[in-house]
Amino acid sequence: MSNAHALFQLGMDLNQDSSTTQTEENKSECRQAFDAVAVEASNVVKFDEEPKDFFIERDGEKFAGMHLIIDLCGASRLDDLDFIKKTLIDCVEKSKATLLHIHLHHFTPNGGVSGVAVLAESHISIHTWPEKGYAALDVFMCGDSEPHNSIDVLSEAFKPTKVVVDEMRRGKELE
Repeated sequence: MSNAHALFQLGMDLNQDSSTTQTEENKSECRQAFDAVAVEASNVVKFDEEPKDFFIERDGEKFAGMHLIIDLCGASRLDDLDFIKKTLIDCVEKSKATLLHIHLHHFTPNGGVSGVAVLAESHISIHTWPEKGYAALDVFMCGDSEPHNSIDVLSEAFKPTKVVVDEMRRGKELE
């Protein structure tokens, strides 16, 4: 399969004149569009505001965010797209994070799922191998979110026989 054909199947048409071609907005156009809309929402960052520091301070250490690498072994329902989406949303809610967007892709013939929940605080990604009963998840959050809460949600939802969690405090090298 050619790269162009594979990208088209993923929804990315490489033809520059195509209506489905994805383009990147330049900052001035984004700024003009933002300024043209009078939005007064608490979760919208305005360009003229001072940026907030969402670094975490815990146990005398300051860092960007907590990154959890989660392996689920002997898990079930790893090919159920709707169930996975609901579970990711539950993870976001229990972790006190803010969901911006979810994108999941269902593979054939094995039924595996790959996807990401994009958060204001960062992301949760999932990759499943239902034929092996295995799922790899990546949970990274900054600010006041509580990423560890997602572990119980995932365990309850997918009923794994084994859960392995590694954690890393990202960005601690900056301080």
